[in-house]
Amino acid sequence: MKNNVPIEILLVEDNPYDVELTLRALKQYHIANHIHTVRDGAEAVEFIFCTGAYADRDFSAPKLILLDLKLPKLDGMEVLQRIKADSRTKLIPVVALTTSNAERDVKECYQLGINSYIVKPLDFKQFAEAIRQVGLYWLLLNRLPSEEGPERAIV
Repeated sequence: MKNNVPIEILLVEDNPYDVELTLRALKQYHIANHIHTVRDGAEAVEFIFCTGAYADRDFSAPKLILLDLKLPKLDGMEVLQRIKADSRTKLIPVVALTTSNAERDVKECYQLGINSYIVKPLDFKQFAEAIRQVGLYWLLLNRLPSEEGPERAIV
């Protein structure tokens, strides 16, 4: 990768308070050393697909995307749709981390291919525990297909 290390987590969040809480929770539990934060849906798409401000970034998919749904410029649903529609990114685990508890949002996210839908707890301890569980599951326990292909993954 041309500019620094591969990103383990891409945090797509426009609320500075929620960014701080998420980063604090990840740090508290020593989850992911390489976290990149973007503040709106358009920036998320540019980062993921190496366009615009990120055109000089070598393509390297994050291991996990934490995606808020209520974003400026492009909403989280549009970002999710673009991620899941592209063969290079469709297997990236995407977790909705949102304040919306609306059934229509939950249903639409799953129809678009979301991997998990979490309503942000209001209490920091509960929020931190949710982040810990998300990080442990998606980064340590969950197994994704090998990028090398099945014939090269067998030793």
